[in-house]
Amino acid sequence: MWTSWSVVGNIAVRTSVIYVLVLIGIRLTGKREVGQMTPFDLTLLLLLSNSVQNAMTGPDTSLLGGIAAASVLLAMNFIVARISGRNRQLRRLVQGSPTLMVYNGRVLQDHLAKEHISEDELTRALREHGCMAVQDAALVVLEVDGAFSVLKYDDVHENVKPQRRLRFLHRH
Repeated sequence: MWTSWSVVGNIAVRTSVIYVLVLIGIRLTGKREVGQMTPFDLTLLLLLSNSVQNAMTGPDTSLLGGIAAASVLLAMNFIVARISGRNRQLRRLVQGSPTLMVYNGRVLQDHLAKEHISEDELTRALREHGCMAVQDAALVVLEVDGAFSVLKYDDVHENVKPQRRLRFLHRH
């Protein structure tokens, strides 16, 4: 069992610090859905989780030490989710905000670079949404969960002329 309650407190503090550090690190690496993870992303995630394990529990490798660390992680995740659900600023800080990738049929290269998205990934997402070319998309947004939302020109009301479509989009 424990040698003292100070060990539990130590594990709780260490785990909390690691949670915040890993959350910030993952947030800075960009948006990706689990299904969009490359082998590199998955390897990084697995190695990261293995590397921080000892930092959370220290020399305590007992079952209760693991339970304490897991409990703190679950509690912190619950607290962050609860607070960010009510606080827009924290939600934006933790989850990020959607990023416009294509506007009016043109790729926004600086946004691709900022999100670490290649043109191949963007074209694949467009094809998955039925666009054969970037010019077919009025807007493409990389959502906070890593999914792409695509608004095709064909989806805009048929009675709006092509040169007015984006002005129409801004109003509706």
